[in-house]
Amino acid sequence: MTTDLPIAGAGTDEPALFATMSTMRAMRRLKPEPVPDEMLEQLVQAAVWGPSGGNMQCYEYVVVTDRAVMARLAPLWKRCVDACLATTGKYAPKGMDDAAYGRTVAAIEYQRDHFADTPALIVPCYRFPEPRPDEEGLLASAQALGPAGTAHMAKTGTRFQALAEGSCVCPGVQNILLAARAPGLAANITIWHLMLEQEWKAALGIPEDMHTFAAVPVGWPQGNFGPVSRRPVADVIHRDRW
Repeated sequence: MTTDLPIAGAGTDEPALFATMSTMRAMRRLKPEPVPDEMLEQLVQAAVWGPSGGNMQCYEYVVVTDRAVMARLAPLWKRCVDACLATTGKYAPKGMDDAAYGRTVAAIEYQRDHFADTPALIVPCYRFPEPRPDEEGLLASAQALGPAGTAHMAKTGTRFQALAEGSCVCPGVQNILLAARAPGLAANITIWHLMLEQEWKAALGIPEDMHTFAAVPVGWPQGNFGPVSRRPVADVIHRDRW
């Protein structure tokens, strides 16, 4: 593992949470054995405990365990994976050698080819409330931002909205990944389903105005958890300014 510090929690007095985070590799090879419903409910409970912008809590979670439903999703998953591997996933990321990336692709292809056997799938959703028209508030906002800031917001409103929704649901998704480790479950987060989001929503009966943010396969791992390989902290910190 590439790091500036020893693995927290491994022979130290640091909380075990740090050791868990330092060994949270994406585990894509899952056993077909089912995951008890009470465990899946615990994972969603962990997600609900996550922060929610403005405490709006406008999230919903679709939990798929039915084999017939998973079988209908499998062809959609294959199309999304194949599309990604043919484009952005065609080459190893910068700094990752071809052999290591080859192992990652092999795991991705295994998950693709065995997706119908995935024990459980959690799809986090979020519906941001419709804004309430408030002319006085809009004027006060424009005054606070100034002309340049207001113009910038007008140009980037769509991105701001997407990030606002994401910030409300993504902390809960990370909680799912962390909570899965407690009983020894494996999980990984992907957003590749978004390439065919409308078809996924149709297959799962998700309302048109509800946005999906991830597809999280969950199950018992075939392999072992181990140290992640990440850039050194010293290489990514900018103190006080860039």
